Formats: sequence, structure tokens, C-alpha cells
Amino acid sequence: MTSVSTLPAPSQRAPSRPARGAVLAAAMLTIMAPAIISPSLPAMREVFAGTPGADLLVRFALTVTSLAIAVSAPVSGLVADRLGRRPLLVSSLVLYAISGTAGFFVTDLYLLLVTRALLGIAVGAIMTAVSATITDWFDGPRRASFLGLQQAFAGLGGVVFLPLAGLLAAVSWRAPFWIYLASAGVAALAIRALRQEPPVERTAAPGLSRPRRSRMTGSILGVYALALVATLAFYMAPTQLPFLLSSHGSGPTLTGAVIAGSTLSSAIGALAFPALRRRLRPATITAVSIALLGAGWLLVGTAEAVAQIAAGLLVGGVGVGFVVPNLNLRLSELAHPDQRGRVLSGLVTGVFLGQFLSPLVIQPLVQSTGIAAAFTWTGIAMAAAAALAPWVTRRARAAVG
Repeated sequence: MTSVSTLPAPSQRAPSRPARGAVLAAAMLTIMAPAIISPSLPAMREVFAGTPGADLLVRFALTVTSLAIAVSAPVSGLVADRLGRRPLLVSSLVLYAISGTAGFFVTDLYLLLVTRALLGIAVGAIMTAVSATITDWFDGPRRASFLGLQQAFAGLGGVVFLPLAGLLAAVSWRAPFWIYLASAGVAALAIRALRQEPPVERTAAPGLSRPRRSRMTGSILGVYALALVATLAFYMAPTQLPFLLSSHGSGPTLTGAVIAGSTLSSAIGALAFPALRRRLRPATITAVSIALLGAGWLLVGTAEAVAQIAAGLLVGGVGVGFVVPNLNLRLSELAHPDQRGRVLSGLVTGVFLGQFLSPLVIQPLVQSTGIAAAFTWTGIAMAAAAALAPWVTRRARAAVG
């Protein structure tokens, strides 16, 4: 039986340079989108102190975007498969600009949460459209390379926008909301560049049958679960780190720069991913990724200075740079071509559900041990998981065999 990973490349010419540029520019707007307001969180907590539950609700202003992405991404996957990638991408870029900048104008915390939820719907659609477009365009090593580029550009978005958000937050906590207007320019580029692209013919290999797809369900769900757990741990950076750095005397500008460091190292890891994939099995890459994330969080948790916190974020960022394109590529190999949008949207759901759950799951640990110790214990758990991963993989293979 022919597997999905050996499908022939789609019968179309290579995408144009403007088309590839539009897709990568859209990728820059995704992962960093909820975290843009991270440097503003301490000031927001003071401004909305009179609102009941403001301390937790202000954190939700960051993570409700992630919940909306997680909930809406499967619908975006259906739209991508049925109506096409380009209409979904362009419309969601427009919604991104409108809902993102709306946060500058609202004065009610609950209304702010609504605009952040709309932003999440836009981000989920953008990520789904971008990933589906890339897997339609490329196959084999070129697909791995471009998926690495996608994650690298997502990381570079954080490098560019998070320090800028920190600078703007030092002027006014509302000012970072203007950064979301960048998507309007990307939408204009996408409208022009992708209009010239011929439709991709998504045909399945003859041996790929419905029973084969049902047997792959367990593997697909496992990828989703891994994405959720890894992101839950990594998203401690934007949700908990501003308060940890504040205890070290750091202001919003330095906070934005330090968090951006993790996205820079994530981009570096993503760029190195294609070479890593040629040498290591996907399960090994996953174990290495989780180990790096655990080591990074151990550095953060035991830090006595801001420099050590920054070093821990750099190490953890490399791990995330490996794991995201690795899981994306694995799903693209498992997915039947006519369901690729839906399958890849599940990864978006897993990633951003992990972001949303992060403060809810971690907060009890923070309250009982403190923020620094929460990073330490999370790092220990990730390191243990990485150490056990090879044994679990061998047991799973033995059971199948």
C-alpha cells in the first residue's frame, strides 16, 4: 500500500516569489499575536484593578486569543478544504487588522476580551491557510525546508514585534495594539500575489484508502496531544515571565526584549530543522526538543539574574523551533490530501489550547511554590519526559510488531 508520505508532488509550477513571500509574511503574524500585549500586562492589571477578578482576567486578555484560535481552527480547516486557501487567508488577515487594533480604543476589560477572541479566530484561520498552502505546494525535502521557514518566520515575527511592543508599552499600555495593523499590508500583498497562482490539484495516491486513514487516527491524536503539552509549558514565558522579571526590577522594554530572545532562538532552531530531519527520526527530534525546553526552564527557575533567565529562554526556544515544524511535517505525511486543511487545523488547536490552558494549569503551582519554582518543576517534568520518550517509543513499536 502506498503511504501518504510518498505521494507525488502536485502537478503545478513552483509558486512565485511574491506568493511565497505573502505566505511567509502571514506566518510572521501568527505565533506572536497573543503575546504582543505581554509587556503591557503589569500596567493593565493596575488600570483595571477595580474590575472583579482583574488579576486573572488581565492574563486572560492574553490567553483568550489562544482559546478562540483553538476552538475556531477546525472550522477554518473545513473552510480551507471546501472553499480554498486564498479566500480564507485574505479574509482572516483583514479581520486580524480590525480586531487587533480595536484593543487600543476599548475602555472596558470585558469588551477587550471580546476583541481578543475575534483576533484569535483570525489567527487560527491564517495559520491553517498558511500550513495547508505550504503542504499543497511542496513535497518531500522541500516541504520540510519550507515548513522550517514557516516556523522561522513565525519566530522572527516575535523578534521584530515583541521588542517593539515593549518600547510602545513603556509609553502607554495601549500603544502595542497598533502593531496588529501590519496585517493590512500583508493582506494587500496576498490579494495580489496569490491571485496569480494556479489552483493546486490535490490527488491521493491510489493505495490510500479510508481504512488506512482510520488506522492513522491514533497517531494524529498523539501529535495533537504532544503539541498541547509542549505549548502549555512554553507559554509560561509570556504569561508568567513579565511578573518574574518585574521582581528582578525589569521594566516592559527589557521584558519584551527577553521574551523576543526565545522567539529568535526558535527561528534559529526552525532553520536548522531540515538538516536535523535528514539525520534523525521524528521521535528522536521530539525527545531532543522536549529536553531542550526542560533544560531552558530549569535555567529560568534557578536564575539569580536576568541574564540567566534570558539564557534559559534561548535554550527553550531552540526546542520549540525543532518541535513545531517536526509535528507539522508529520501530520502532512499522515493526512489524506483532501483532508489536509482539517488535519493541520487540529495542530493549530493543540498549540493554542496549550497556550490558553497554560495559566490555568500553572497558576496553582505558582501560588503554592512561586513563579521561579514553577519553572523549575516544569523543567524537571519536561526533562523526565524526554528521558522516558525512547523507552515509550520502543514499547509502542514492539506492541505494533
